[in-house]
Amino acid sequence: MMKVLMVNGSPHIKGCTYTALEEVGKTLKENGVDYEIFQLGPRPIRDCIGCNKCNGNGCIFKDDNDDVVNRFLAKAKEADGFIFGSPVYFAHPSGQILSFLDRVFYSTSGGEIYPIFTGKPGAAIVSARRGGTAASVDVLNKYFGIASMPIVPSTYWNMVYGMMPDEVRKDLEGMQTMRNIGRNMAWMIKCIEAGKAAGITPPAGREERARTNFIR
Repeated sequence: MMKVLMVNGSPHIKGCTYTALEEVGKTLKENGVDYEIFQLGPRPIRDCIGCNKCNGNGCIFKDDNDDVVNRFLAKAKEADGFIFGSPVYFAHPSGQILSFLDRVFYSTSGGEIYPIFTGKPGAAIVSARRGGTAASVDVLNKYFGIASMPIVPSTYWNMVYGMMPDEVRKDLEGMQTMRNIGRNMAWMIKCIEAGKAAGITPPAGREERARTNFIR
């Protein structure tokens, strides 16, 4: 069964972000796609330091005996699509999810760039009391763009509003947006699977990565 792996980037295990992700998940299930919510939880997550010791094989840091990045990467290998969810703090995604995703994506770039993520659909969703949502979605979408991941759209920008889960559930347009993400994600995953069955494979002949430094 096809599966979408979601990341709850909130320290609150079943808060507003979780509520939005669950609405997407229920719609995925209705459309024949399974899902799992990967919880980052309240623990601090250290930043990527650009040590270049990962070499495409995962991150060398273990985060106080909780190897959160590499646990996620092990699950990501089997996933067909991804959703990254975050609360909005100071018009920005949570520091936890940004540290996490920096390490996730940097540690999987190597000779074959981002092999776990390339060609798999992704979506970002955020929850907020009021402002900063569009800027936060934009930040999270950057990860999809660098890893050759198709971005899943909806019928509005991917955000919900509320201070508590019950308030989020009252955001009728926001919850509708979440359901439409689920429908579009399921459709896109099925299209990709049908393409593979018809012999249509991801683009071949990927060029070796070129890096241009502007200060010499």
